[in-house]
Amino acid sequence: MSQGFTEITGEIYSYINDKFTNEDLFLKNLQSEASALGFPDISISPQQASFLGFIIKTINAKYILEIGTLAGYSAISMARELPSDGKLITVEIEKERAEFVREKANDAGLGNIIEVVNSDASEFLKNYKPGFIFDLVFVDADKQGYVDYLDNSLPLLRKGGIFAADNALAFGEIAKMNLDDRAEEVIAVRKFNDTLSSNPNLKSSLLTIGDGLAVAVKL
Repeated sequence: MSQGFTEITGEIYSYINDKFTNEDLFLKNLQSEASALGFPDISISPQQASFLGFIIKTINAKYILEIGTLAGYSAISMARELPSDGKLITVEIEKERAEFVREKANDAGLGNIIEVVNSDASEFLKNYKPGFIFDLVFVDADKQGYVDYLDNSLPLLRKGGIFAADNALAFGEIAKMNLDDRAEEVIAVRKFNDTLSSNPNLKSSLLTIGDGLAVAVKL
């Protein structure tokens, strides 16, 4: 029985990555290419990607909605876990990134599964009416938009479906009293966490992997 917590040292972190993640050469090269293009190095961790894959298999997900594509690390990681007739819709506001991910999705043999939408996510969600309902919604975008993305994507998520969001620990500052120059983002994440955890139609939890992965099942 454990009433405390185990500190994740560098050695433990490496052990987990070695035993429980499947980051391959394609994903490593993807990160390198994105970095060379000047994309920010803020993709989800291999451990988070592995956990999302675990969720996808657990709920037999077929349809995924992602808000915030960046270089496509999470999109490709998740799409690999879908059946051949599955679909992952990922929304990215930056045109250069959207075009990069389309190319990489094709290179990964996932061009028929991954659909990249180059749009502002809030505007997209207001009018989006897919011909199916999503099994999983994953958000990793601007933190000030998290509550809006939650509110507008929940109607698109099936009962028993999973909503997940990265950076729920707000860069390690979620519980700090005195905030630095990222105060606006931290406050936005706090508001999101409060909204998620208090929603009576969701059963939620916060996992301390990466920078915190908030997860909720729709009741």
